[in-house]
Amino acid sequence: MGIQYEKAEDIRKIAEEVVLRLNWKHIDLENVSFLRSYGSGSRGTIARCHALGKAMQMGLNRKGFYLIEVISERFDRMNEEEKIKVIIHELMHIPKTFGGGFIHHNMVNERFVRRVYEEYKIKGKEKLGGYI
Repeated sequence: MGIQYEKAEDIRKIAEEVVLRLNWKHIDLENVSFLRSYGSGSRGTIARCHALGKAMQMGLNRKGFYLIEVISERFDRMNEEEKIKVIIHELMHIPKTFGGGFIHHNMVNERFVRRVYEEYKIKGKEKLGGYI
């Protein structure tokens, strides 16, 4: 039957909170789309970040555009903390230039994601006056 896709507004909401809390102003959420896929045959993949490359940007006369896809069969079973970490991971692939490039896994790794997630939690506590 192939892979099925649907818009994922719940993922957008998580990403909006991450971008806001971490003050990631370089991420233009107007130019990031979020999808949930069903039926992927990939093994072990939880989510993917897709980038619109420079040639396509020029051909379409537009600036950078990114797509974050979560694979329902794996992502939807995760607890909330793990889901947030996955979204942080995918957003970390987007470079500060927001120009269609991609930050690779030598920079986006589990250790760095854990460190950013801890910052995310601390900023959430600050936002709530220390109560979380």
